Amino acid sequence: MPSIAPHAEGMPRSGIRAIMDLAWQLPGPVIGLHVGEPSFATPPHVLDAARDAYARGLTRYVPNAGIPELRERLVAKLADRNGIHVETSQVIVTQGGMQALHLAASAVLRAGDEVLIPDPGWPNFAMLTELLQARPVRYALRAEHGFQPDVADLAPLVTPRTRAIIVNSPSNPLGAVFPEERLRALVRFADEHDLWLISDECYEEITFGAPHVSPASLDTGGRVLSCFSFSKTYAMTGMRVGYLVVPEPLAAVCAKLQEPLLACVNAPAQYGALAALTGPQDQVAAARGTYGARRDKATALLDEAGVPYLRPDGAFYLWVDVSDRCGSEDVTDWAVRLLRERHVAVAPGTTFGPGGAGWIRLSLATADDDLLEGIDRILRF
Repeated sequence: MPSIAPHAEGMPRSGIRAIMDLAWQLPGPVIGLHVGEPSFATPPHVLDAARDAYARGLTRYVPNAGIPELRERLVAKLADRNGIHVETSQVIVTQGGMQALHLAASAVLRAGDEVLIPDPGWPNFAMLTELLQARPVRYALRAEHGFQPDVADLAPLVTPRTRAIIVNSPSNPLGAVFPEERLRALVRFADEHDLWLISDECYEEITFGAPHVSPASLDTGGRVLSCFSFSKTYAMTGMRVGYLVVPEPLAAVCAKLQEPLLACVNAPAQYGALAALTGPQDQVAAARGTYGARRDKATALLDEAGVPYLRPDGAFYLWVDVSDRCGSEDVTDWAVRLLRERHVAVAPGTTFGPGGAGWIRLSLATADDDLLEGIDRILRF
C-alpha cells in the first residue's frame, strides 16, 4: 500500500474530540462542559429563510465567494460594527469559521513557513498549520499578564521563516478580550516584521462589558485577514456559514481558492445567514446576557471553594486552575478520571497547548442546572 502523507498522518488530533468520543461511550448521562455549542435554538426567522430557499429551488451553484446579497450585507455590517471598510470583492463566504481560517492560511503560507500561534489557544490553529505543511510556533499567554499577549515575548520567536501570526479575541479557551492598545501593538509588530496577521473573531458578539475591537480596523498596511462565523452568534453551528475578509490584493486569490476546496457554500444556509443579519437581533442580546449570568453563578461557586480561575470578558468559556487538585498528574489523565468517575466532561488545558498544564476549560454554553451540577461534582472530586 502506498504511504500516507506524513503531514496528514502526523497532524495532532483535538483533545476535545477525544474527550467527546469517550463521553459518548460511557453508560448513563454525562454532563458535558467540554463543547462550545450554544444552548439556544437557531432563530426561527433563520430557519424560515433557509426553508424558503429550498422551497424556491435555490439549490444550484452560486458564486465561489458567496451569494451577492449576503456579501453586500456583510460589507455594511463590517463598517457599522467592526470599523472595517472594504469592497464586496474582499468578503468571501466560507464553510464556517474554521474554513475561513483554513482559506486565510492557504492563501499566505508556503510549506516550511512558521506561524506564531497562541498558547493556550484553540487546537485547530496548530492542526491547520501542520496540515498546510507549515510549522506552528507557540507564543505564551501568561497567567501573570491576565493571559494577554506581550509583544516583548514575540520578537525572539521571529525567524526568516516566520510568515504569519494568529490572534484570537475574544479567546477560546480563555475568554480574554484584548483591548485596543494591545491589538494595535500586535498590528504594529506584524508590520515591523512584515507578517500577515490572521484574526479569529468567532466570538465577536459575546462580550461582557469589554468592547470587541477588530485588528483590521487598526490596519493601515493591508496585512490583516479577518475570520468570522455565524455559528456562535446565531446558534447556527451545524449550518456551517462563516466569512473571511481580506486585503484587496488577496481578494481574487481567496475567491479562486474556494473552487478546489468546496466550490461554494450551501446556498440555502447562506440565505439563512442573510436573514440572521437582517432580522431581529434580540436573541443575540439574550444569549449574551445568559452567558454573562452563567459566568457569575459559576464563578460564585469557584470563589466559595477557593478555586482560582480567569474571569472571562468574552466568549462562553471559563478557564479554571485545577493544578492543586491534579497535583503531579497530567491534567488530561485527571480529566479522563473525572469523566469516568463523576460523568463530567471538561476540556483539559493541555489540549490548548503546554501553557494549559494544570487548567481546564468549562463551557458556559451549557444549561444552568448542568453547569452548576457539573462544577459541584468537580469541586467534590
